Amino acid sequence: MIFNFSAGPAMLPAPVLEKAQRELVNWQGLGISVMEISHRDPVYVKMTEEAEQDLRDLMSIPNNYSVLFMHGGGRGQFSAVPLNIASSDATVDYLNSGIWSGYAIREAKKYVRVVNEVAHVIDGPDGKIIPPLSDWSLSPNASYLHYCPNETVDGMALHEVPDVTVPVVADMSSSILSEPLDVSRFGIIYAGAQKNIGPSGLSVVIIRNDLLEATAQNQVCTVMNYKIQAAEKSMYNTPNTFAWYLAAEVFKWLKAEGGLPAMAELNQRKSELIYECVDNSSFYHNTIAPQNRSRMNIPFQLVNPALDEEFLRRAEKEGLMSLKGHRFVGGMRASLYNAMPYDGAKALVDFMTRFAKEYQ
Repeated sequence: MIFNFSAGPAMLPAPVLEKAQRELVNWQGLGISVMEISHRDPVYVKMTEEAEQDLRDLMSIPNNYSVLFMHGGGRGQFSAVPLNIASSDATVDYLNSGIWSGYAIREAKKYVRVVNEVAHVIDGPDGKIIPPLSDWSLSPNASYLHYCPNETVDGMALHEVPDVTVPVVADMSSSILSEPLDVSRFGIIYAGAQKNIGPSGLSVVIIRNDLLEATAQNQVCTVMNYKIQAAEKSMYNTPNTFAWYLAAEVFKWLKAEGGLPAMAELNQRKSELIYECVDNSSFYHNTIAPQNRSRMNIPFQLVNPALDEEFLRRAEKEGLMSLKGHRFVGGMRASLYNAMPYDGAKALVDFMTRFAKEYQ
């Protein structure tokens, strides 16, 4: 069996792919593909409405929030957030916890006067840590606080929502739908789809409605204007119809699997299994302190990096795909999104154990 540990685009649930395969040329008995139907056809619109409701049900999204299905992936939202909810002379706060929050910071600097980095990763006694909120240099007049709860590349995670008085904006591209959360604690949640939602080319934005009125810069690209997209039900322009359809099927799959509580329990078991293997070995190591370890993306290194290529070659031969770490970090990375079954994590640990015994 093949287990795909890619960080994104990531594996999709097998039942979703199988259903999409069956429906590819004959969606809902219409005799045409979902990729061929108008996004304004009542049948397609009904599907999008059901998708939004399923997402609202899964995340318990309050009625005073809008759900947008947009273009541009997570990177598109790096620009859209400051342009939509901050003025050009504003101050905004950003937590720098890794590669992706660093990209978001660089993008925000194009559009606002002051981008204040409230904190960054430091070395602690047990590995790399994110400093506690009490040590953050928060601005008294920030328009919002942006952070990335789960850094896909670095494997850093912040498991608590920052308790601040300004709107909290979260890039949840690699953690959305992996566990329950209180949406009301956020001003904006956004996520690229290609990890826990569906294929690439789509992003989801969950925004508190009062922030739809916050657009202070008239130069917001209309396609990325949250207020306009909310008013047009995410159809100001032609959306990525196939990606939206697949996201809708993933939401249905999640509901059938027991929703976010079931995903949280599964993801906890998978990640604990792999971290236990790494921590109990002198052959592998992880550089992140336990309190900031990701459950979605687990980077680990071989103590002898000369064995990296052999590890990857052997792993792929056993059906364990896409374990090579990001080019900025190196080593290995196992991504454990919702679609990865427990058996996949177990197969990886079994292989890691055998490989270490052979080469130690």
